[in-house]
Amino acid sequence: MRLKCTLLAGLTAAFFASAASADIKVGFIGSLSSDTGLSTLRGAEIAIEELNANGGVLGQQIELVKADTGEDPTEGVKAYEYLAESEEVDFIISGSIDDVSLGWLPRMQEFQIPTLDTWTSYIGIIDMIVEDYESMKPYFMNIASDEALATLYIDFGKDVLKEKMGWDSVIILQEDTAFGGAIAGLVTEALAPNAGIEVVDTIVFDIATNDFAPIFSRAKDSGADFIYLISSVNSQVVSSQYVKLQVPMGMTGVNVAALGQEFWEDTGGAGGGISTLSPVPSVGFKLDPVSQKFVDTYQAKYKSRPVIPHFNGFNAYHGVKQAMAAAEEAGGFNNTSWVTAMEKQDLKLDLDGKPWLRYAFWGNDEVEERTGRTYPHNARFDITEPYEDGSPSMVVIQWYEDGTNAVVYPEKYATGEFTVPSWIKQ
Repeated sequence: MRLKCTLLAGLTAAFFASAASADIKVGFIGSLSSDTGLSTLRGAEIAIEELNANGGVLGQQIELVKADTGEDPTEGVKAYEYLAESEEVDFIISGSIDDVSLGWLPRMQEFQIPTLDTWTSYIGIIDMIVEDYESMKPYFMNIASDEALATLYIDFGKDVLKEKMGWDSVIILQEDTAFGGAIAGLVTEALAPNAGIEVVDTIVFDIATNDFAPIFSRAKDSGADFIYLISSVNSQVVSSQYVKLQVPMGMTGVNVAALGQEFWEDTGGAGGGISTLSPVPSVGFKLDPVSQKFVDTYQAKYKSRPVIPHFNGFNAYHGVKQAMAAAEEAGGFNNTSWVTAMEKQDLKLDLDGKPWLRYAFWGNDEVEERTGRTYPHNARFDITEPYEDGSPSMVVIQWYEDGTNAVVYPEKYATGEFTVPSWIKQ
């Protein structure tokens, strides 16, 4: 009897010791060698360190494990399966590009692990939530979807490109990716009727293209007033060649390389005149005190690129904290109750007494007034001036020929003016 009691006591002690030391496991999925992936990873790392320093979640510390996608859809599926099956994570934070997220989404539906995407903006994923809420409900996207991005560009096109610059026609240069196709479709359908700018042609190029001279010649011969570039992979190549070839047309659009502070170095100083839409916060963007504190912590901790996190680093920092707050309220990551708690998360950040940034989500039945549609589990963007409900979906930033950068649109967030490079004669 004494032996049985001793064994029972030992097993009980071991059980409680194990329970007391158990960790909440967060899995990171994304590229471990890209500025995009590292921005999300580092934002998550800082959030977890701060949470652990304050006692963790549900009395447990948080452990972060990583799975590298290499920005490849097939590797992305393997990475998600590793986090789900081998690591048995409670929550996944993603810094994946669109095509990679689309690859592992069926695994998310299968494993039902709460997952937050901080970079992917593909509106088709939000449509999947609309169509099949039950299987998609653990998924959240805390970046404005590309439909909201296109809406901001329509306004920029009308207010700046059309009215200020006098441009009436555009040629689209689109990379051959899901992201490129989605943005090109939205811009084509919206620019002409809403901004009065005609799309005269679309050129689709492979992401491995390294000679853009023939493409720029075709763009020039089209007779369009300006170029709309859509490039999320290797976009420093097309950017630098645009400058070195001194293409005699303005070029704007969506240029992911230009979102990072390393853009000037990556193009060898050949980035002047490049402008792009960017989610917020962006380079050249004024920061509220909370965001500035995060950047200060980031720069003290990391000495390698990216020297300032891309927007998705901010999304990861706040998103991890919101996911853990939801877990506290729900008593864990037990799907439905965690989802309900996550849907209610709402962080509002002010600058000089004005609404500046907001991290919240659209509800299932909420209709966004301007587009007339729902965006369940998408970041709660504001696409109507004066942006009193928080941050805009995007801003437009521009790099100047002296290597500086600024936000040039919308006016509330502008720190500079939109211009064309000096070699273009107006």
